[in-house]
Amino acid sequence: MEHIGARKNPSSPQAPAAIIEQLKSIPSALISDNMRRLAGTSNLRPMYQGEQLVGTAVTVRVRPGDNLAIHRAFDYCRPGDVMVIDGGGDTTQALMGEIMTTYARTIGIAGLVIDGAIRDVAGIREMGYPVFARGATHKGPYKCGPGEINVPVSIDGLVINPGDIIVADEDGIVAFAQSEALYLIEKALQQIQREQDTMTAIREGRYDRSWIDALEANSAG
Repeated sequence: MEHIGARKNPSSPQAPAAIIEQLKSIPSALISDNMRRLAGTSNLRPMYQGEQLVGTAVTVRVRPGDNLAIHRAFDYCRPGDVMVIDGGGDTTQALMGEIMTTYARTIGIAGLVIDGAIRDVAGIREMGYPVFARGATHKGPYKCGPGEINVPVSIDGLVINPGDIIVADEDGIVAFAQSEALYLIEKALQQIQREQDTMTAIREGRYDRSWIDALEANSAG
């Protein structure tokens, strides 16, 4: 069977380490809220238990069920990057398993986002290494190509560009341009404070729910 190589582009500059560290304390839900709740995924799930995943995207687009381009994309990933794999949402063949996941962790990749299937779920879960995927199957991949590295990809309908920042946790995955990071961090931290104040008010029995009456009045009008 003929093997067809990947179309390759250089990786984008990484997001500053200070930005990545700040984002590690911000849930994906709060990032989503401050992106008007319009951007993000809902059908990819964490295949591990542990901390959230934050890093700079190195993107890969593959033919469904074929992981040749993923193997080449390892050469484009730096410590702290997130490999984002557009497998077209296909779950009939696993794109990665425990061996490739172990290699990704060994070279310092922060985690994997796969719009496709994986296998060896038990072993990956035991690692505690951040892997998000659409599903799992015992069927392994092909290695014929073609593929593309560092191009815009669609992950469960979310367009991710090379160099975007990824924030992913048990609630889902969001991605945004590095230029938006400081704004989103500022807004999310403000929201964290508001939500903490609300939780305190609930515990102290002084939670104000009058906003419901105001909304209903506006709707009736």
